Formats: sequence, structure tokens, C-alpha cells
Amino acid sequence: MPLIASVLIDGPSELVFDYAIPDELKVLPGCRVRIPLRNRHSTGTVLRIQESSEADFSLRYLTELVMNEPLVTPSLLKLAEWISGYYGTPLEQVIRSVIPGSIRGEKSKDKTRKAVLISKLPADEELQHLAKRAKRQHQILSLLQVAASPIPITELGGASSSSALKALAQKGWIQFTELKVRRDPDANETFIASTDLPLNEEQAEVLEIVSKSLSSSGPKKPILLHGITGSGKTEVYLQATRAALNLGKNVIILVPEISLAPQTVQRFKARFSDISEEVAVLHSHLSQGERFDEWHRIRSGKARIVIGARSAIFAPVVNLGLMIVDEEHEPAYKQENPPKYHARDLAVVRGQLEECSILLGSATPSLETYQNTQLGKYDLVQLTQRADGASLPLTRVVDMRLEARKQKGREAIISDILRTSIDKRLEDKEQVIVFLNRRGFARSLQCPPCGHVIECNHCAIPLTYHRADERLVCHICGHQAIVPRQCPNCKDPAIRFQGYGTEKAETILKKVFPTARVARLDTDTTRRKNALRNTLRDFRAKKIDILLGTQMIAKGLDFPNVTLVGVLNADLSLYAPDFRAGERTFQLLTQVAGRAGRGQMAGEVIIQTSTPHSPSIQFARHHDFQGFVDQECELRKQFHYPPFTHLALLLARSSHERRAEFTLQTLHRKLAQNLPKQIILGDPIPSPLTKSHSQFRFQLLMRGPNARVLSQHLNEVLRATPTPEDVIVTADIDAYDLG
Repeated sequence: MPLIASVLIDGPSELVFDYAIPDELKVLPGCRVRIPLRNRHSTGTVLRIQESSEADFSLRYLTELVMNEPLVTPSLLKLAEWISGYYGTPLEQVIRSVIPGSIRGEKSKDKTRKAVLISKLPADEELQHLAKRAKRQHQILSLLQVAASPIPITELGGASSSSALKALAQKGWIQFTELKVRRDPDANETFIASTDLPLNEEQAEVLEIVSKSLSSSGPKKPILLHGITGSGKTEVYLQATRAALNLGKNVIILVPEISLAPQTVQRFKARFSDISEEVAVLHSHLSQGERFDEWHRIRSGKARIVIGARSAIFAPVVNLGLMIVDEEHEPAYKQENPPKYHARDLAVVRGQLEECSILLGSATPSLETYQNTQLGKYDLVQLTQRADGASLPLTRVVDMRLEARKQKGREAIISDILRTSIDKRLEDKEQVIVFLNRRGFARSLQCPPCGHVIECNHCAIPLTYHRADERLVCHICGHQAIVPRQCPNCKDPAIRFQGYGTEKAETILKKVFPTARVARLDTDTTRRKNALRNTLRDFRAKKIDILLGTQMIAKGLDFPNVTLVGVLNADLSLYAPDFRAGERTFQLLTQVAGRAGRGQMAGEVIIQTSTPHSPSIQFARHHDFQGFVDQECELRKQFHYPPFTHLALLLARSSHERRAEFTLQTLHRKLAQNLPKQIILGDPIPSPLTKSHSQFRFQLLMRGPNARVLSQHLNEVLRATPTPEDVIVTADIDAYDLG
């Protein structure tokens, strides 16, 4: 009797069907197969192999293997099962995250180029005859003879002609073939080889601890590397990677933002220039073809170092020895769409499954990770000094309420102190970073007489004005509208813009500093491929004096000539309706402040705020991580918030407001029944973002000491409670976004 394969069918349907396996096919879990589906053929992924099926009819047979080897390793299949159980997500949906769409689909394939090679070398007399009568044919044969390997037709230059090639092929002297071409995302980049830098005592001690973990056998504790900004964490990563490679093991490096990927790739390819072909990159800015090639290089073992954003946690690396999670505190590691995993947590779980070392690095660790070190679950190592011996930058806080009075009611964007400091840096040929975490020109359009604010038709937020496009844009759903000349409500022409974003700040900077070269980095300016990489390269080459940007420039970047960082509107993230608002503000300010003074010159940071006495701002000003952690943990413990509990967010959304609200109220009643002990069940309330993409949103929070108990109770109720077709209910375990 044939074995049975449970196959996940490609497509959005989440169908899993059983198929019999022909005796001649060697099918394993994780293999890609072609299967008959009704009156057509489709493709799918084998989830499991079993000896029998529950079906009471004869099963159809698999047609063929798409690839002979499994695309998913056994450890990744186990990780997928863990994700399914922990986050309460169907396994089929998880598998779709593990195997990217460009790999599952058949539209992406290897890129090839036509080439020619010598099949038989003609006699000397014939060669002499060709040299006189058919010079192009002779030239082609000469080139092929020297190369002694296939040459792409496009590289034959002037010698190439279809008639000459055809004539040589007819005589049997050459033959055509196909050459595989790698779509290299860094093909146009030049990497100058670098060597290991000398380590200070703290760095050497950290490297020794990581090296011991690499060489030990059995399960290993994750290591938290808490190092201040500029303390040389990246050098530790590089030398730890070398140690892993020397042991014959492979490495994954995760970065939170795509903006950090080019710099990280540059550093690793420069350091490992002798094996730069073994460095692979995975992130969403790659083309489908580039992603296809990089993924298969990893699967085949040709790439031993993988650098990427959160999805790189699923890279099919074999013999994994070390996983590095840089800036582990970043919310960007949390996936927004199901499965709503956290890449940092998955790194820890995958490390346990594959018994590899885990190194988590940050200047401002998340409270969850730091608490794990206090409980003994993780080891803690620290770097308390900057690697180059420089001191942390001097940080000054400017009260913008006083600045507004000085400027007599005008909107204060650049304070006198910041303007004077920028002038001085420009005179000294030094560089400046200006940070503002809001893009666009103006945050809203408001009518002073009646107070009307123009909002998105589909979301409950004001439209942001973008001057470059002369449009009002919703930053949630992307809806665009024409800028009205008068108030739509009272018809008064006095309607005007309120607030400011990076686009307006750029205009102001160019006016105030007319001789300075100013560049802006946000999602509006980095839409074109390589725009981000090119801007950062120009800034490093000192072709840019002032770099203005959002959070994509706030962390991880290392520019030795930057001596001043200005933070505009530091209050933006402080009063969000989220218990993590203070933590995020402290982390963001500390990280962006760390961009200053990383070379031999002293650094300075100027924070502009309307709430200068906020604990988050004051602790960031004094670079006091421990002080912030102590006061923040005290508050979290009192109110039973993470890291002392796990949190689950249940969200109901629908285009019908009452149905979404009623559905969540019904689920709340069901959840309250047989509620496990120690779980705190919140009340259903409107979400802070009450409407998004034309759907009304209601949510409730659950907190408890055990995430699996939370997830199990929540999913049991969801499975047992039917919901209206037009209401979408999602559960997010260990939620990071409460909006």
C-alpha cells in the first residue's frame, strides 16, 4: 500500500488534500510537488507523510516532484508547528511565510543566457582558410579556444553575428548552451576588504563568551549583548561570525529595518571579501528574481552568511551555528499580518531546536529581554565604553514652549540653539543628522473658523499634506485627495495647514542654511530601488551636509563625521495610547543620540520637546538605561503589563460598526466563561484607530503569566463561536501594536 502525503495546495484557499505517493518518487516533508486538482494540475507543499488516510475512497496519485530535495528543513517544519501552536495560526498559513511566494510559485525561475562553446576544433588548414575568407568565424573560434569554457553570446563583442555562429554550428565546430546567471542585488557595488579591528577588554570578553557558546554542545542560553551606542557591537558580530565559520557552522544576521541592510551587507562583505560570494541577502526590497536566486543559494549551501530583515528568520540554512539579532528591541521585528510572530522570539526558539548560539544586541534592550536576563533565562554581557574611546555626546533639551514665545506665535520648527549649533558644524566641515518621525509637509488641513479637519474617507485620521504631489494622503490606507481651496464644511477660504513633517522641515533647512547640501530619507524618497543605498553612500562620502529623516536613520548607522544630531518634535511617540509609549520614546531618543560623536570629534545632541520633564526624555538625556528600567518596571509590575505578564489583543473589524462591536461583546462573554486563573480579561472598547480601510475596529486585551494558556483559551473560544461573514476577528499573542 502506498504512503500518503498531506499536501498544502498553493493559493489563498488554505486547502490540504491527501495524495498517494507513487513508488518511484522519493517524497519527504517539505518537498514541492505537482498534483492533480479537479480537471487541472496544481502545485503544493508536502506537510507530512503518513501510512494511511481517513478518506473512504481511493486517493489520486502525486504527479511529480517539482524539486528533488525538500525546500523546508525538518527544523523549520518544527518551528512552523511551534508558531502555529503559540500564535494560534493555521499551519498552512505559517508554511506560506516559511516558503516565500517567489519560491512557491513557478513564475520565478533561474535566469539563463545563451552561450557557445567549442565542440570540435577544426584542422589547421581549415583555420587558415577561415582567417582569410571568414574572419568573424575565425575570431569566434579564437576567443572560445582561449577561454576554454562557454562564453555568453553577448560577450563575443564585434565578432558575434548570427550568420557566423550558425555557420560554425552547421559545421559541428561549436554548440549552443545555456549559462545560469545570478541576479546579484549587490552586483554594482564595490567592497574594499577590511581586517579585524583590535578589541578592547570588554569586547574581547564578550567574544570569548560567544566563542565558548559556539564550541559547546547541547542546548545554549541566549546571550544579550547590552552595549551603549558606539561601543563596537558590530565588530563583535563580525568576529563572532568568523569564529562560527571556522567551526564549519553557518550564520544568520537579522536587522530590523531595510535601511540597516546595506550598511550591514557592506561591512560583512568587506570583512569576508575572500568569501563574499557566500554572503546572501534577504529582504523585501529585492526583486522576485533576486530573492529566488538568494534563497536557492542559501538552500544549496553556497551561502553561509545570511543577512536580512525579520523574514530571514526562515532562511533554509543548514548546520546553523549562530544567529545574531541586531537592535533586538525594535518593534519592526513583529509581523503585522498573520502569522503575527516576533522574529526575535523565533530566533530563540529556532536556536533551541537547532542547538545554535543566539546573540541579541542592543543599546536599549526591550524590557522583556532584559527581564529574561534577570530571571536567569538569558546570559547578560555588557559594553559600557565606546570602542574608539570617545565619550557619549552631550545632550541638551530645548523647551519648545519657550521657543514659541520667542518666535511670537509662529510655528517653531528649528530653535535658536539648534540653528546656531548647525551653523557651527557646517563651518567646521562636519555633518549633521536631523531626526523627525513624521513624513509629509503638514500633518493636517484645518479650518480655523469652524474647526473642521479634513479626514480620510476610509480611516479615522486626518489626511497629511504632501507638497511634492500637491495631494492630501492617508498614511494608513494610501487614499489621496485634492487640496481644497475652501473649507468643505463652512466654505471659508481661511483653511490652512497645521503641524509639519519631513518635507516641510527640509524646505526650512534649505532656506535657513542655503549653502548646505540637504538630503531627506523617508518612505517617500526611498521608493525607487537603491535610493536608500545611494543616499547613505553619498552621506558617508561627505557629499551631503545635513541628513534629515525618519526612524530609518535613527539606529545602527555609523558616520564618524556626524557631530550633531537634532531631534525635532520629540513628543510624537510619547503620548500614544500604548503602555510602551515611554519605552519607545526612550529607545528612539537614545538610539538617534548615539549617531553623534562616533569618531574622534565630540558629539552633541539637541532634543526639541514641549514636555522637557518627561522621565523618558530625561533618562535619555543622561543615557541612564538602568534608571529608566527601574522606574518603568515598577509601573508595569503594578498594572500587570509585560514583561511581568503576556498580552493578547483580540480585534474585531467590519464595515458595519454595530456588527463588529456586537461580535466582540459576544466573544467577551464567551471568554469570561471558564476563564483560567490569573488571566485578566479587559472590556471591549473601540480601538485607538477606530476606523481603518473603511472598517470599524473594536478590541479587548487579555493578560496572563502563561502565553500558551492565553492562546489556547482564546483559540478554543474562537473556534467554537461562529462570527458573521462580514466581521473579521484576529488574535495577536504578545501584541506590540495596540492601535
